[in-house]
Amino acid sequence: MSNTERPDNSQQLHAPSYLLPVQDTDFLANREELRGLRFALEYSKADLVLRDWGVRSTVIVFGSARIPSPELAAERIAAAPAGPARARAEKLGAWSRYYQEAQAFAKLVSEEGGALKPVEGWRDNVIATGGGPGIMEAANRGAHDAGAPSIGFNITLPGEQQPNAYSTPDLTFRFHYFAMRKMHLAMRARALAVFPGGFGTMDELFELLTLQQTQKASVTPVVLVGKAYWESVINFDAMIDSGLIEADDLKIFDIVDTGAEAWAALKARGLKPASPVQRRPVP
Repeated sequence: MSNTERPDNSQQLHAPSYLLPVQDTDFLANREELRGLRFALEYSKADLVLRDWGVRSTVIVFGSARIPSPELAAERIAAAPAGPARARAEKLGAWSRYYQEAQAFAKLVSEEGGALKPVEGWRDNVIATGGGPGIMEAANRGAHDAGAPSIGFNITLPGEQQPNAYSTPDLTFRFHYFAMRKMHLAMRARALAVFPGGFGTMDELFELLTLQQTQKASVTPVVLVGKAYWESVINFDAMIDSGLIEADDLKIFDIVDTGAEAWAALKARGLKPASPVQRRPVP
């Protein structure tokens, strides 16, 4: 090497340690010691974007990811071979009326609740879901039908969940941590509507009921949609009879059958468009 020839520093330039920390995704994503920082990033990204959009409060819609739209149910039934596959398709297809009810509910909330009419730059009662298929898709779709923004709080799962096509693209988030996703679902919620669902739906419902029962969150109207379903899968009276909850705990929510009844129940419990909202304490 001559005195004028520059030494080769390509290895140094391409070494992971030379990346700026914010550009080193492997470092940020995989170091156990940085879990707290990842929590902070997941909190801050969604919080700042929602602030930029002026989202002050939300109406949360929970329900099964497995409940198909009527058109998807018909398609699956027609494509399924006779036997167990068709029987399963028909069983799930029978639940599609709740897809329609969730869609109708979200459209009503979006039209009447304030999402279409910002007050001093703030939107209230914006529909928010877990961002996936089924009831979540139905609710985002109802808001989309109304021309209103809606939120999808997606989660990274082993069988990768895809966002549905109806949440507002700029408000379609993805989380790694269930805990942070739940915090964002809870912290702006002014009301909660829960349609038939399985483990995930029960988890989300009872977490928010517990926050209210323990006064960790201020009173938020809750409505369960589908009387026959809820009265068959949860024996609330048995909980009271056992002494493990109080009768007054059942006053936290109403049980109704349709999306229109759900919206009426939330309004009867005091939900109003564009009224002052104070920031909730962190759950």
